[in-house]
Amino acid sequence: MPPHIIPAATTDRPDRRIAALTDLLDVALKLGTEHDLTRILQIVTNGACHSVNCERASLFLLDDAENQLYTHVVTELEIRQIRLGIEHGICGWVARNRELTHVSIPSCDDRWDSSFDVRTGFVTRNILATPVFSNMDGRLLGVLQLLNKTGGDFSDFDKQLIQAFAAHAATSLDRRQMQEESLRAQELKQSMEMGRRIQRGFLPDSLPNVPGYDVASWWEPAVFVSGDYYDWLPLPDGRTCFVMADVSGHGLGPSLIMASLRAMLHVLVRTVSAPDRIVELLAETIAPDLKQSQFVSFLLVSLDPVTHSVQFANAGHAPALHFHCQTGEFECLQATRLPLGFPAIDVGSVNTQRFLAAGDLLVLGTDGVIEVRDPAGSMFGTKRLQEILSLNWKRPAAEIVAAVSEAVQSFHGDGPPADDSTLVVIKRVPSS
Repeated sequence: MPPHIIPAATTDRPDRRIAALTDLLDVALKLGTEHDLTRILQIVTNGACHSVNCERASLFLLDDAENQLYTHVVTELEIRQIRLGIEHGICGWVARNRELTHVSIPSCDDRWDSSFDVRTGFVTRNILATPVFSNMDGRLLGVLQLLNKTGGDFSDFDKQLIQAFAAHAATSLDRRQMQEESLRAQELKQSMEMGRRIQRGFLPDSLPNVPGYDVASWWEPAVFVSGDYYDWLPLPDGRTCFVMADVSGHGLGPSLIMASLRAMLHVLVRTVSAPDRIVELLAETIAPDLKQSQFVSFLLVSLDPVTHSVQFANAGHAPALHFHCQTGEFECLQATRLPLGFPAIDVGSVNTQRFLAAGDLLVLGTDGVIEVRDPAGSMFGTKRLQEILSLNWKRPAAEIVAAVSEAVQSFHGDGPPADDSTLVVIKRVPSS
């Protein structure tokens, strides 16, 4: 029979049972609108003490981290807080064994701990204690304990009453926990949304003004904030550099690394124009910030809008593609070094010069674009990206980006993607 249902008991007068059930109903009504922990404890202990007609009551909560039972609400006991290890005492036994216990003569019970009587001068004559279980998952929330039944010892009806009060206490504590979790989730969401707005402010707020070129971008974090970064900045020699970076992982930690990376880059490009030198200095500067095997893939492409020549430095970043519209072929911007955070190892000679013919595309992305998976587990892949680009290269850059983003999101399906996605398309506009 559920603990909150009280059957008739022959050891108690009908009028007493009616009064007790009235107290129980009153407690249930009060708990239904109460969210404050102290008030919940007070309502339960005062109600149980009055209903059962005993001298004192306490509701001990379980502290899982400390393996202790604690309470700061004890009826008429002048102690600010009580903490009990679950290895000791009557309450500890109830917590360990997860069952009600009735002790008629505590001094004759090996489980009895008299230290609190000694401290307070209180004399414990008898004890009734029951575990409090969560209604959601059955885990132990605490122990409800009653001391010194007035006029005798606790009855079978009292045992059922205390279980009923424990059940109502559990419902109220569960509801309070859910409300706290909901509030924390809401606060976290608000913080992350603010973080996303701040991070979005780190990215370009307008398209670059590069004569003869059409540029568009797409940025989609897997969560509220991202470890992806893209940018376009003027170089001291008059060229424009395009940057694409991906900090390992996603979420708040990588987003902070990204913000640090951006700040360093904005300082470096004020005095340095050579892509390989910028990346080298950036690797040296960011190294102390990369902890616990973190790394950053980084690509910097400098574009001369007069000669249409491209120079790049690639620290292990992909995808980075040059689409030749005349042949329909794709050429990768190969890695010139390992990602930032890795030792500087020679990767061999790489041709870092390119020339953009009219209609050609430079496509710079992060691995979230090509490594996204469909519900069956298949990867989007570079080949599928190239097919979309081949079909749409004649369109404006913004429409090319939209075609890729729509294909990626449709391929992935519902739910958040596993990684951040970023794409920049740079198109040399054919002369009219």
